[in-house]
Amino acid sequence: MRSRSQIEALSRSFSRWLRAANRSERTVETYVSSVAQLVDFAEDRDLDPLARETVTEYLADLADRRKPATVAFRYRSLQQFFKWLEAEEEVEHSPMAKLRPPRVPEQPVPILSPDQQRALLGTCDGKNFVDRRDHAILRLFIDTGMRLGEMTGITLPDVDLDVDKVVWVTGKGNWMRACPFGRRTGMAIDRYLRVRARHQHAQEAALWLGAQGRGPLGSSGINQIVKRRAEQADIPRLHAHMFRHTFADNMRRAGMDDDSLMRLAGWRSRQMLSRYGASAADSRARERYQSMAPGDAL
Repeated sequence: MRSRSQIEALSRSFSRWLRAANRSERTVETYVSSVAQLVDFAEDRDLDPLARETVTEYLADLADRRKPATVAFRYRSLQQFFKWLEAEEEVEHSPMAKLRPPRVPEQPVPILSPDQQRALLGTCDGKNFVDRRDHAILRLFIDTGMRLGEMTGITLPDVDLDVDKVVWVTGKGNWMRACPFGRRTGMAIDRYLRVRARHQHAQEAALWLGAQGRGPLGSSGINQIVKRRAEQADIPRLHAHMFRHTFADNMRRAGMDDDSLMRLAGWRSRQMLSRYGASAADSRARERYQSMAPGDAL
């Protein structure tokens, strides 16, 4: 049985491999944390963390305490770790070989209605720095559906207001893509840039700056903006990723084809098309049916 220190050393090597494979830092952290949780579980029970029975027992214990999505996430993380161990010939066979993944019931994420989107924008229709910054952030989320990390990483050179009217972002796997935006969002960004030019940290490359002379905003700062504006608009449990689901639904309702939506959203798998905007799929189907009800032609 491998000791804790030996597995921790393997985990560090695994993290180096993930970074070399251009995985995001968040992915690296979550995969490694899954390995650490398995090791803690095995140590508490004096079990071999690399044994199939231990992995099975760990996942079963997790299923008793956590949501199915969490169990599935830990399953995938450990699966990658053991595949790497097998490829590196650290183990003869993965203990997760032929181990079925946990079933995750589909739980569609709610989307924002047009009235809710208008209410959000209405909370920051002032002319001060904070209002113009928040207005630009919210409009950009609505128009592009970009990820929180992508929004946070935008720099001044990434913004093209005149030629292509896009914002360049770096998504998962350091894959860059252009996110086009509408004219009202362009106006909102332009207004923000004018007040930003008078900011104490205007020389910073980061697009989004904090209020009261603070420097660049991080992901937590932008998340706080979304939550604060949601409270003001009386929208419960709003988080940044809901804009991504809303964007997908808006584009599908407008008739955008799948290939275009995949490129704009930065998805490489068609499975993502059914996952995002799924909460409104039934509604879209009913609306489409009304225009082609068989009995109406009789």
